[in-house]
Amino acid sequence: MQEKWTYKNYEIQEGLKPGSRTFRYFFKILENGEKKCNYCVWIADDAMEKFDPSRQFDAVVTSQKEAWQAWVKEKIDDQDFRNRALKIEKQGQQEINLSEMSDHISPD
Repeated sequence: MQEKWTYKNYEIQEGLKPGSRTFRYFFKILENGEKKCNYCVWIADDAMEKFDPSRQFDAVVTSQKEAWQAWVKEKIDDQDFRNRALKIEKQGQQEINLSEMSDHISPD
């Protein structure tokens, strides 16, 4: 993870999935040093042009980080600690349950 911050009583570690060829951005939520859940943002390859046609993941993060952090704060405010992903595709976005996609949940 690349960055750490706190919100309420939680520590949030966030960053791009290392070495991924597709856009995967993770937020690991910790309470008292113990992992509570993961929230993720996945951008499908066909939707990358909406954010950065050159596929510069860091530029996408810079332009969207504030909105994604607001999404994380909303989840925490709602006490929704299910492992969730915000999946963004060309035709729109949807929130999905990560427990149904166990092959994608590791931020490492």
